[in-house]
Amino acid sequence: MRARLHAKPPVALLRKEWCQTVVVRYLTIVRHAKASPGEHGTSDYERRLSGRGKRQCEELRRWASDTSSLGAFGPTTALVSSSARTRETFRRAFDATDFVSAVSFSDVIYNGRREVTAEDLLIDLAAIDPLTTSLLVVAHNPTVHELVVSLAEVVPDVLEHRGYPLGGAFVLQLHNDEQIGLARYPVVAQFVPDGIA
Repeated sequence: MRARLHAKPPVALLRKEWCQTVVVRYLTIVRHAKASPGEHGTSDYERRLSGRGKRQCEELRRWASDTSSLGAFGPTTALVSSSARTRETFRRAFDATDFVSAVSFSDVIYNGRREVTAEDLLIDLAAIDPLTTSLLVVAHNPTVHELVVSLAEVVPDVLEHRGYPLGGAFVLQLHNDEQIGLARYPVVAQFVPDGIA
């Protein structure tokens, strides 16, 4: 029996093309929560969260665990500065939630030892970007502020007028199926603990 050639693709193939799901990915940029001042003999790298910082993380965790809130923008692959306050922010706010599927810790994006630019942070994010999940970065100011300003189509008012709030999370919608890079992305959500927005 000979195969028949069709002028048009069979209906099953057309339906398959119509039903393909478009995966929308996001980048959530978080500044660490409020840290305690360094005690005598404690380096900046070792500073831990204050009571206020711990409360900010509780609020972030509620949002990250809620699929109608920040949790809607996961699951994420996370890049976290290796300083104590950023690791603690990650642990208290995001660890063991469905919002995070994988995490990498980086000494390179800790800006207490050298100046870390938004470009440095973007290069490290691109290196861990699996293209199959959204992204999360937990890092330091001024780098997180510079990153949002570099990437946002429109910079949120709170960043323009008050700077990057401690524990603040800003979500940008990435281009589908493209590795994160220097481009403009819409800011689609913001989550600021302490009600400062």
